[in-house]
Amino acid sequence: DEIAREAILREVGRGGQVYYIYNRVNTIDVITRTLQELVPEAVVAYAHGQMTEHELEDTMYRFIEGEIDVLVATTIVESGLDIPNVNTIIVEDADRLGLAQLYQLRGRVGRSGRAAYAFLMYRRDKLLKEVAEKRLAAIREFTELGSGFKISMRDLELRGAGNLLGTGQHGHMAAVGYDLYCKMLENAVRRLKGEDLPTEEYETSVDMRVDAFIPVGYIKNEFQKLDIYKRIAELTTAEEVADMREELNDRFGEVPAAVENLLTITLIKSRAHRCYVTEIEEQEGEITAKMYLQARLNPVGIPALVREAGGRLRFEPERTVTRQGHDVQIPPMFRWQAVDDLTHAEKMLGKSAFSQASGGYDSLEAAGELLNRIEKLVETAEKPSAEDIKQ
Repeated sequence: DEIAREAILREVGRGGQVYYIYNRVNTIDVITRTLQELVPEAVVAYAHGQMTEHELEDTMYRFIEGEIDVLVATTIVESGLDIPNVNTIIVEDADRLGLAQLYQLRGRVGRSGRAAYAFLMYRRDKLLKEVAEKRLAAIREFTELGSGFKISMRDLELRGAGNLLGTGQHGHMAAVGYDLYCKMLENAVRRLKGEDLPTEEYETSVDMRVDAFIPVGYIKNEFQKLDIYKRIAELTTAEEVADMREELNDRFGEVPAAVENLLTITLIKSRAHRCYVTEIEEQEGEITAKMYLQARLNPVGIPALVREAGGRLRFEPERTVTRQGHDVQIPPMFRWQAVDDLTHAEKMLGKSAFSQASGGYDSLEAAGELLNRIEKLVETAEKPSAEDIKQ
């Protein structure tokens, strides 16, 4: 009560007006009387969607004309109102409202050159649900101009995307992930249009023990950072990566090592996917490439490739193992020794520690070396050479 009284008096004291959001029609008159008693210096009235057209029009006209200082209202005011003199909004039981509602309500104030205030309140000592805490945290975090897109993305994460082609509002995006959900949706649309679906459906992941991200100090604007992340994820060729590196250098300054790693990993992932690799993993000085079960490789060339590597390359064919009474297929995989003669101490240090502290090996370069060899098998899959056939 003291916070509400202080906020109202401060706004009224500078000649402004206040929205007080109370989203229960049956007791809105009671809260209006309570506020009037709390702040006798101000004129308090209420408005909600169940009032008659004439009553609602009269109340809103008096508020716009400045005859009412505090308007107690339901979420009926969340869109369509533009009253520059209203620059404080107080939302009671804010934890009960959705993220989009809170964002729209906050947008009702600050529509002039005067500083605006939004108070999102919930009951004292109330244990908030996790989703409610995340909604309030998002509203508190995204305050700058143009943050609507980020609010929408956070809302999408919290609620799920829903059934975009149906009437349901709560779907399973959170369970399958945004990228996979988009791919599933694209395939569903293709089926409805009678188009052929891609025959090779597999994901490729890269798990390397290196820092690969955009540091906070490099791109400070969150919207720009999100856009750059999205564009980097779409890169597929060395030329595109070089163009992106040049753009980053021009716009934001010298590219940090973590961003260089991110660009390199993006290119490695693209190359790996074209080679039917489903996963690249670094472990104890060794790079492992797990293959897609239906990978189009030239199997005749594998023994020669292993011999040429001088013991640094191993190939493990597809096999079936029994786990908990069920047969599980283990995909074929290539294992590349990133460094020769790793000592036990070096292994204990760990991959990243050894490569960075001891100058032992460049794990990303090692992954590239492994892909160079797998690419040879892919290139000769259709037309194996005479030497391969002989072997």
